[in-house]
Amino acid sequence: MMYQTDPPRSPKDVLPTMYDLPSEDPEEPGLPDQFHLLQPRLLDETFRPKNYPSDEIFVASDLNLYYDPRHPLWHKRPDWFAVLGVSRLYEQQDLRLSYVVWQEGVHPFIVVELLSPGTEKEDLGQTLRDIKQPPEKWEVYEQILRVPYYVVFDRYKYEFRVFKLDGGRYAEIALSDSRFWIPELELGLGVWRGHYQNVEQPWLRWYDRTLNWVLTSTEQESQRAEQERQRAERLIAQLRALGVEPDVDT
Repeated sequence: MMYQTDPPRSPKDVLPTMYDLPSEDPEEPGLPDQFHLLQPRLLDETFRPKNYPSDEIFVASDLNLYYDPRHPLWHKRPDWFAVLGVSRLYEQQDLRLSYVVWQEGVHPFIVVELLSPGTEKEDLGQTLRDIKQPPEKWEVYEQILRVPYYVVFDRYKYEFRVFKLDGGRYAEIALSDSRFWIPELELGLGVWRGHYQNVEQPWLRWYDRTLNWVLTSTEQESQRAEQERQRAERLIAQLRALGVEPDVDT
């Protein structure tokens, strides 16, 4: 039994931490498919806001997000979300099992849900809530957590929609060229068609203020290798122009 104190103790001190709460729900229907595994990974790899150091950014996919201190077991599992101004590690020392808002003190800045036939109505706030059940995702993101940006991506139609919190409600943003710039991040999010993990199709990924897609670490390595190859070819050409035949390994 928990007794009231004077002054009252904060939720962080008296409510469960991420170590106390379950990180898995065996009764939750459905398991992530391959797209739900790869797409969040690409968002992770290209999410590099210029105005936040990397150790003050937390990103996660399919991780329990506990949102209501009055109902500490209630949670959602966003397909992908990002939190700004919080340590990448829990209390700067441990990998997170879940994200517990009353312990962290910072709400997500952006949530991305990947639509599928079984979740589309809930993701778009089109279901009627049973008052005996926890609120649906839309209500949690809009009214409880007040997440500034909510993004949905339909992997079947490749439709990209952005909702921004405006006056306490989400308002859909009209998009141009399937891209949306987020000034608070100094990054934009858009639909890119290309190869990722040897699969070519439209993907969501981040772009910078020059409208160039942010490179993954693999792409950066390939780019450096190509630049080095071109530099070596220019050097060889310059030497041959001087009448010197370079010793080139074949």
